[in-house]
Amino acid sequence: MDSQSLRAENDFSDQQRAGLYHAIVNRRDVRGQFVPDPIPDAVLARVLTAAHFAPSVGFMQPWSFLILTDPAVKARVHEDFTAANAEAAAMFDDERQAIYRRLKLEGIREAPINLCITCDRDRAGPVVLGRTHMPAMDIYSTVCAVQNLWLAARAEGLGVGWVSILHPDRLRDLLGIPEKIVPVAYLCLGYVSQFNTRPDLEKAGWRERLPLEGLVHFDRWGGDGDGSAAAASLLEAVRQTMERTRDGSIT
Repeated sequence: MDSQSLRAENDFSDQQRAGLYHAIVNRRDVRGQFVPDPIPDAVLARVLTAAHFAPSVGFMQPWSFLILTDPAVKARVHEDFTAANAEAAAMFDDERQAIYRRLKLEGIREAPINLCITCDRDRAGPVVLGRTHMPAMDIYSTVCAVQNLWLAARAEGLGVGWVSILHPDRLRDLLGIPEKIVPVAYLCLGYVSQFNTRPDLEKAGWRERLPLEGLVHFDRWGGDGDGSAAAASLLEAVRQTMERTRDGSIT
């Protein structure tokens, strides 16, 4: 079989590819649009399975998924968020602090499901293929599982919000997480009334999306491709592709 035939055999269809890119571009960090509708078991199972199919260093699959639905547990986590959020607000200067205090940064009590994704750094033993020289690779692997879950959730019409303004040790105590297990992501998950067309922090004027062409280097840090036609062609394709994302599409 020639290389072109092999590519055709392994390619996604145009519809499949468009669906993937649509999920990526239209994924949002959801805070305030959750509705109380329950998530069917079949849907949640698909989303968790997508997370479990993430790449992992040494195929160690270090993640676990702690599903939280008890309002009392959510309330205790929210109490910790409130304390941590007040501490965080005080770290910004007056103008930024005023913007910060107007932001809704969690949906802990509103989301029907909260999900804590953890990393067991000992799951594959003390020496892990691929982690020998970059010890944080198991944490990075767990973050890949978070991203898989997030994109699958978007494809299912579910919103996800990552709550990082929490005290990790307090969260571990609240959820009974063993000392050796690392809580990586605390997520709010549920159906939403709408997905915003732009990220909340962009709409609020906190940050703008950076131009991708300014983040691409060639052969060395800061390398511009020495003015080559190939480098210029790629950067122009990047600019055009980024322009299309304004309409919610990459393709």
